[in-house]
Amino acid sequence: MKAPGLLDATTQYTHILCTMASKTISLRVEAYERLRRARTRPGESFSDVVMRAHWNDHTVTGAELLALVRERGALYDAAATGAIDELMTEDRPAEDKWSMP
Repeated sequence: MKAPGLLDATTQYTHILCTMASKTISLRVEAYERLRRARTRPGESFSDVVMRAHWNDHTVTGAELLALVRERGALYDAAATGAIDELMTEDRPAEDKWSMP
């Protein structure tokens, strides 16, 4: 009989270490502070904050837009272009992607 807490040659231990892959990124101080303020609970990781943000899955690249213009011709006539110019003078900041839905 062995004393409690002592190991003998037949004792086996299994240690499993699971880690997630990670990347190191650099942020301006302003970006870091914005990310820090976006946390909604104590201990929430920056990864959780970023994963909570929503972006459109499909965006149009410049090459795709150029191909579309070449295929279809100009997208807007002079009146529409004038209306766009007028609306741009009233432009507002984009939706905050870090706010809770």
